[in-house]
Amino acid sequence: MRASVLSDWLAQRIDRDNGQPVYRQLHRLLQQAILSRELPAGSKVPSSRLLAAELGIARNTVTQVYEQLVLEGYVNSSTGRGTFVADSAPDEIVGAPGSPTALDPSAGAGADRPHDPDGAMPEPRALSTRGARLIAGAGVSKRQLGAFMPGVPDVSKFPTRVWSRLHNKYWRRPRADLLTYAPGGGLPQLRNVLADYLRTSRSVRCTPGQIIITTGIHQSIDLAVRLLSDPGDVIWTEDPCYWGVRSVLQVSGLQPRPIPVDEEGIAPSADDLAHPPKLMLVTPSHQYPLGMVMSLARRRMLLEYARQHRCWIIEDDYDSEFRYGSRPLASLQGLDTAGQVIYVGSFGKTLFPGLRVGYLVVPEGLADSFATASAELYREGQLLQQAVLAEFIAEGHFTSHIRKMRTLYGQRRQTLLDAAAARFGDALPAIGGDAGLHLVMRLPDGTNDRDVVDAAIERNIVVRGLSGYYAQPERAGSGLLIGYACVPDEEIEPAFDALAQAVEETVFRSGS
Repeated sequence: MRASVLSDWLAQRIDRDNGQPVYRQLHRLLQQAILSRELPAGSKVPSSRLLAAELGIARNTVTQVYEQLVLEGYVNSSTGRGTFVADSAPDEIVGAPGSPTALDPSAGAGADRPHDPDGAMPEPRALSTRGARLIAGAGVSKRQLGAFMPGVPDVSKFPTRVWSRLHNKYWRRPRADLLTYAPGGGLPQLRNVLADYLRTSRSVRCTPGQIIITTGIHQSIDLAVRLLSDPGDVIWTEDPCYWGVRSVLQVSGLQPRPIPVDEEGIAPSADDLAHPPKLMLVTPSHQYPLGMVMSLARRRMLLEYARQHRCWIIEDDYDSEFRYGSRPLASLQGLDTAGQVIYVGSFGKTLFPGLRVGYLVVPEGLADSFATASAELYREGQLLQQAVLAEFIAEGHFTSHIRKMRTLYGQRRQTLLDAAAARFGDALPAIGGDAGLHLVMRLPDGTNDRDVVDAAIERNIVVRGLSGYYAQPERAGSGLLIGYACVPDEEIEPAFDALAQAVEETVFRSGS
């Protein structure tokens, strides 16, 4: 290739006014020319003196770029012979000889992009089938705070001074063992205090070695299904259920079988029971999103059925600490005598979501395998954060914070219930408000709750439509998930007024 062609191509693309150093631009462009094989292997590149003169830049700049390309293996340099393109490019590269020449000065700015042999731009690569399905059904919200975002705690009430003191304690004298990768299962100090807490507060029967620290509910469930099932296995899920769980299972290769819930929790039919699953995923202490509590009879039935058919039960105990008017209920795992329950929890709602610390409690026979797999798949870290959390729990700040927040959330819940009753009476009943951080307001049958959600967003109010939590649309109920935990007391009534306007405009004025 003639030096003048290369020089003209480079000169058209180097922009001295864009703020990026000429050195970096020249380096990137030469890389591109080599990888596209417009500068084929074995071809000689212009001398640094000649290219610098053609481009009107310092020779040292060109020399520096050539030296970097030599280090990266793009070119070889030999004293007395010159600099040549190395034979290191892959065999099949878009832009190989036969495509329109990217170094043709007449090709314009589009020459920076790969073409196919016919000169047309290639179609962008598509997502996989499961990737496209995941994105199409994604439930994640662009907003994570404000009225009435469900499932979000009041992070402004977190005792930041206490946390900062504990955090600074570790940073003043950093320990090397807290700045490296986590051992399998997580920091022993955290596992010890967490085992004590779970035994006393949730009746979970476990030793520290049975606890695996994760980044939250999603990762905990992902780890469990990876180790306890194979693609194609069936997992029972509650219908409705948390959209995030459905997404995790969707990309796992499992076959979810949605099981309706009744006032006692998950309610498998005779046909369901005739086809045992490999796993079940349940929220017995506070069904998500409807809020019912699984009865003792239903719990014992599930445990016995799982024992007989060698099924695993994943118990998602996502916000059991927040019950109003009664003590938190004991865990399903505490009733398990056959070692078939995987208990899952997190600190996202009890402390703050950004902490990203969750945990599993697994049967003793699985503990080593889960610890190894966690380290193998996720290469966990954040040991310093885990150390701070361990001291936060050991010093009593965790239980104190939960008590304070339980009182605060209970007050906000009641304020919201009063506002709803004053505005709608019994026309739109609220359910599931005895625990957790949200309640569900039922809408008349046939109402498109998505329309209400959109109308609320126009008023800067965020709620979720109940129908979106159902896997089977024909069973879907219509309603709104209304979170109250992260809404200051004085903002609940005016915010509900705005939501009520959206409901009245969409539901009642439309004749629903």
